[in-house]
Amino acid sequence: MSKLWEKGQRLDATIERFEVGDDLVFDNELVEPDVYGSLAHAEMLERIGVLAPEELDRLRAGLVEILRLHEAGEFRMTPEDEDVHTKIENYLVARYGDVGKKIHTARSRNDQVLLALRLYTKRRLLELEAALLSCAAALARFAQRHELVPMPGYTHMQRAMLSSAGTWAGAFAEALFDDRLFLRTAYVLNDQSPLGSAASYGVPLPIDRQYVADRLGFAKVQNNVLYAQNSRGKVEAAVIQALAQIMLDLSKLAQDTLLFTTAEYGFFTVSDALVTGSSIMPQKKNLSMMELIRAKASLVLGYQQQVMGVLIGLPSGYNKDYQETKKPFMEAVQTTLDALAVAELTVGSLEPNEDRMLVACTPELFATDRAYELVQRGVPFRDAYRQVGASLQDLPPADPRESLSKRTHLGASGNLGLAALTDAIGAEQERVSGQIEKLNASFRNLFDK
Repeated sequence: MSKLWEKGQRLDATIERFEVGDDLVFDNELVEPDVYGSLAHAEMLERIGVLAPEELDRLRAGLVEILRLHEAGEFRMTPEDEDVHTKIENYLVARYGDVGKKIHTARSRNDQVLLALRLYTKRRLLELEAALLSCAAALARFAQRHELVPMPGYTHMQRAMLSSAGTWAGAFAEALFDDRLFLRTAYVLNDQSPLGSAASYGVPLPIDRQYVADRLGFAKVQNNVLYAQNSRGKVEAAVIQALAQIMLDLSKLAQDTLLFTTAEYGFFTVSDALVTGSSIMPQKKNLSMMELIRAKASLVLGYQQQVMGVLIGLPSGYNKDYQETKKPFMEAVQTTLDALAVAELTVGSLEPNEDRMLVACTPELFATDRAYELVQRGVPFRDAYRQVGASLQDLPPADPRESLSKRTHLGASGNLGLAALTDAIGAEQERVSGQIEKLNASFRNLFDK
């Protein structure tokens, strides 16, 4: 099968295998966005007179065929294809003749793949934000159900002060809600159309880059043609940085869940439908999914380092090195989506064992409460601290729920603001749903004549 760059020579088979590698596996993810980009590009070529109207119609028909074949699982990459762009163009030429050879006018594979990646990333970022908000909502619901269920709070891995199951879950809900801001920043960076930058230096034709950007639903054109190419990998690294922030929070959630579901703690139980067993110990119920989230957080951090490592020291313009950023980028995206789904499912099945947590709320947890009671009687805090510290064995019993309800300042167990958080999450979910529909509408509109 002919390559887009061929000029009559044959490439050594060993070199070809080395250069293609497993890139084709990930190119299967780019068929749909490449078709959308090609549709918009073909429209623009017709507007500037490179294509006749009937040629545009044939190309549109061919691209629709490719999309339908892809949706049916019948348009898959093979080693002979080299990449998704070659396969699509060769299909158009085979089916529609010379008009298929015209579609590459005014673009390079460099800006073609960059455009496909930007479109892929736009959709995936919205999917990620939707999954993130759904997981945050599940944590907020858990927090509301168990808002004043007493639970020891820990510092330095030791019992410290009284807390609640609501405080614990609410902390993760707020953390994930904040993580959406990292995704939003990455979305803005990605939401720029690079098409028309070609091989880094533009083309000597009066192309309409703004028209293509508008048709594809981009917020703007990425103006400087060299910067457009230099940003390959930079945007992906920014996305992975956002994903790493999410995975850091999920890793802490996973670690806490693993710890608090042990027999030694017994604070929470998880549905048997989510746990695995041991091949040798009949009694075992393993939360393997939480262990994997913990491990995969490190993998996502590693993916960011892989991408940044490829970029460091590269000269301006397109370099083949960029190909090696695709795999860690796409794997980071899928890993984070999977982890969010698993975390949400786990939180939804999590149940607190209130009796076990009450037993763990031993008198020393109320030492600070006792010191502040003395403060309210006029005793300086430092003196109150020492008085209580000198007589810990004499601490009077306390009602954990009553103590929790007394913590009424903003963000404390008696004033977690969960209703406001739930409303904010819901508003963001509506916004993301609207963005997804708007993006899908821009793609559907490409099929209109």
